[in-house]
Amino acid sequence: MSQKLLDAILEKKDLEAVAAVEKMLAEGYDPNKVLATCQQAMEIVGKRFEEKEFFLPDLIMSGEIMKKIMEVIKPWLKDSSDDKKSAGKIVFGTVEGDIHDIGKDIVIFMLEVNGFRVYDIGVDASPQKFVDKIKEVNPDIVGLSGFLTIAFDSMKKTVEAIERIGLRDKVKIMIGGGTVTEEINDYVRADAYGEDAITAVALSKKWMEEK
Repeated sequence: MSQKLLDAILEKKDLEAVAAVEKMLAEGYDPNKVLATCQQAMEIVGKRFEEKEFFLPDLIMSGEIMKKIMEVIKPWLKDSSDDKKSAGKIVFGTVEGDIHDIGKDIVIFMLEVNGFRVYDIGVDASPQKFVDKIKEVNPDIVGLSGFLTIAFDSMKKTVEAIERIGLRDKVKIMIGGGTVTEEINDYVRADAYGEDAITAVALSKKWMEEK
């Protein structure tokens, strides 16, 4: 069933993808695992875009499919957004030079479902845009997203910009994207990287517990 969902997303068949998700959830599949399959599909989409097998319309269509799927999955996930106090504040964006928002939107969706207040600053966000938002909302965590390899230098520059304003020790920084590895995390000098949305949520909860 997971393979059927994966294929439907990659073939951009929205009705089949949504039907597969509904069937999986009805049959008792863990919604987090369903979401993980969707993320796997989006990583493949990102790689095909980089390799020029997919183009911008393919990205847009895949993103629309993901929005429909997330609407189906949301009621099946634990929603703590009604808690009186949020789990923490997070500034999140796709870094300068990268316009991918599918992975970012999935992570933000999962963070919000788990009670975090997320400030989404969009895509192609400059280091200064991150800095301005950090100054404005005083977050606990900053999330840097990027699919393209050119995003790595932008992530590094963003971390350096946060250091220059003296706020590096006041926030935890996580990075993520289909091509991010432990080595890239060391290069960027972030606190950690998340392989998927579930990891991002776990990291965020861990950091907030340590505060």
